[in-house]
Amino acid sequence: MREVLYIEIPTSDIAAVRQWLQHEFRFEQKLHSVEKHVTPDGCRLRFFKNARRSATHPEPTNPQSIDRLPLELSIFTWTVQRTTYLKAFRWAEQPLPREQQILRQLVQSVRSKFPHYYPEPPKVDLTQTSIFEALAPYYPKTVKHFRAMPQGEYDLTRVYWWEQRWREGVRNPTVPKPVVIKAEGQEAKTAKNVQTSESAPYDLIYVGGALGVVHAAIMAQLGYRVLLIERLPFGRMNREWNISRNEFQTLIDLGLFTPAEFESVIGREYTDGFNKFFDANNPPQAKAPTLHTPLVLNVAIDAELFLKLCGEKLQRAGGEIWDETEFLQAYVYTDRIVIQTVHLPDQLDRIATGRLLIDAMGTASPIAWQLNGGRAFDSVCPTVGAVIDDGFEPGVWDSQYGDVLNSHGDISRGRQLIWELFPGRDKELTFYLFHYHQVHPENPGSLLEMYEDFFTILPEYRRCDLNKLRWKKATFGYIPGYFSIRGNDRRTGFDRVLAIGDAASLQSPLIFTGFGSLVRNLPRLTDLLDTALRHDLLQAPYLNQIRAYQSNVAVTWLFSKGMMVPTQQFLPPERVNAMLNTFFWVLGSESPQVADDFIKDRAGWIPFNRMALKAAVKNPALLLWIWEMAGLQNLLRWVGSYLTFTIMAVMGWLFGWLPDLARWAQSWLEPRNPKLWFWLLTQSYVLTYGVGNPRADFVKITGRSNPAVMLSLSLPEIRDIPPKQVEPEQ
Repeated sequence: MREVLYIEIPTSDIAAVRQWLQHEFRFEQKLHSVEKHVTPDGCRLRFFKNARRSATHPEPTNPQSIDRLPLELSIFTWTVQRTTYLKAFRWAEQPLPREQQILRQLVQSVRSKFPHYYPEPPKVDLTQTSIFEALAPYYPKTVKHFRAMPQGEYDLTRVYWWEQRWREGVRNPTVPKPVVIKAEGQEAKTAKNVQTSESAPYDLIYVGGALGVVHAAIMAQLGYRVLLIERLPFGRMNREWNISRNEFQTLIDLGLFTPAEFESVIGREYTDGFNKFFDANNPPQAKAPTLHTPLVLNVAIDAELFLKLCGEKLQRAGGEIWDETEFLQAYVYTDRIVIQTVHLPDQLDRIATGRLLIDAMGTASPIAWQLNGGRAFDSVCPTVGAVIDDGFEPGVWDSQYGDVLNSHGDISRGRQLIWELFPGRDKELTFYLFHYHQVHPENPGSLLEMYEDFFTILPEYRRCDLNKLRWKKATFGYIPGYFSIRGNDRRTGFDRVLAIGDAASLQSPLIFTGFGSLVRNLPRLTDLLDTALRHDLLQAPYLNQIRAYQSNVAVTWLFSKGMMVPTQQFLPPERVNAMLNTFFWVLGSESPQVADDFIKDRAGWIPFNRMALKAAVKNPALLLWIWEMAGLQNLLRWVGSYLTFTIMAVMGWLFGWLPDLARWAQSWLEPRNPKLWFWLLTQSYVLTYGVGNPRADFVKITGRSNPAVMLSLSLPEIRDIPPKQVEPEQ
């Protein structure tokens, strides 16, 4: 028996597919020599005896050949991941007469009958109805399980709001609403009406209290006057965070946490993390064993406790927090920036004046859309999930292990769905379901559709009864990606405005996490920002150099491009899993340290090229697949990104002495020429952090009133120790 066709049909209504296949689909009349017989899951196409021979199919000389096998194609359907799949098999090894003609006609007909469909969420007026009542007809499982969550109505409203805001931004990227206004002429007169004083009471105003509070607390401890503005009640998170010990060490080195405080925010430290993609339908060269990454995302952080401690440290250092306050507009002057906000509970306007605004609002940031409105993001990961307190039956999952990346099926309605599972405190488990997605106006990506998938297919992924799960909270968001060619081709700064985290969208295209990227880059971001503040270098040319760009990370964007199904296109269902397994087989063939470095954005030029060559040799079709999915224009963009990576690697080798020279010259150069010193400092970080080679001994942060704080490799470190590896329980 040989498989001759495998396609995905982008609908969850398998009954409609079977009805059409069995009773409505008709072959062209000239194929009168084929009979269709209905089966429970599809149909059989039986060929008449007198039709099997032709000029291209002569009588067999081997009496054991086709005469002993049924002359038919067996076509059947099944459903998984809220998607229908179809396969066709023939019994004989040799092709049947007009087989390809029949299969082409079948594919064309099924594509015409069941095309891609990207549903729009309904328009909701919450003054007339609740979010539950409004969405129940469209997303019944989502509504049912959000009702069981402690703050389900609030969170589902937030999901709906975020999706509407994202869709609007994707569909109108070239005309974003101006929220950062240069106060000149008439605009200056308008802005003066909202000023409270001519002075700037704050050095830094952070908008966005998740990632923002981490950086804000560090800057406050350095002596800067800090205000944090958060739209939600402070500390309320719609995501959980995972990290490794050696990455969190950065926050200890910066003085934000003590080792004891770090231990207190650990929800769980698991033994091993598994990376495995579904490969039942892959060709042999695109199969791979489970990749073990015991030191990747293996420490689950209690996010709300973590934020609470950061908030307390911010306030103890003299900082302020305005929560439940929404950012409206910012007016930029030559010597200050004026922020307009509204306090949501009482709808009263609040005004703040500072030296610098830090945009930490994430993907929904109107500032990021304005600064890069023509090309805000190249890709996105729509991500949904939940935290449960309990409910898994014993033996279903061992909380000593995590699923870092896992798929349990092929392409589903134009998306390759990927799971993450991270154990937390006690019996807590955090689930994420996401996919890499092309930003497209017709198909922006839907959180609500993803949630309906999540609550439908979670029992397929890990055996469970959803009605027995004790839901703690929802986790969701749009995590953006931007394909950089050079370090300056995305604007992250405006006069007196700087973006960090997801708003800057410079993190790894592979793991797409703003938290990990921010923590890894905090030393250089903090040092550069401290220098810019001390010398009042707060104009766009200087602020645009304070960024988390890494040339070694930018070059991996083609990897994530290969995980996106282009809008309105059909790919072989196994294609993305085949690519993922090829890449992860290569990672598994390297030493554990190389795989760890790659996933944590530290891979150098030589390991990257070695792994790329290995992948090409392992699966030569990979190059053609990438060409088909990315297209010529994106491949040329990638070549530019690769050349930048190569040039930076060569410069790092030739000028590796520059950072040490810079620190040696700092004491006399900085007071005499702060602008030249700032340039030299940024270039030193480009040559270290920018190529995935951070140097903790180089970072030096002064602050306004604090004595010099030197981050040194001699500080006590919390080290990662690889545990014993085991296979995941399926």
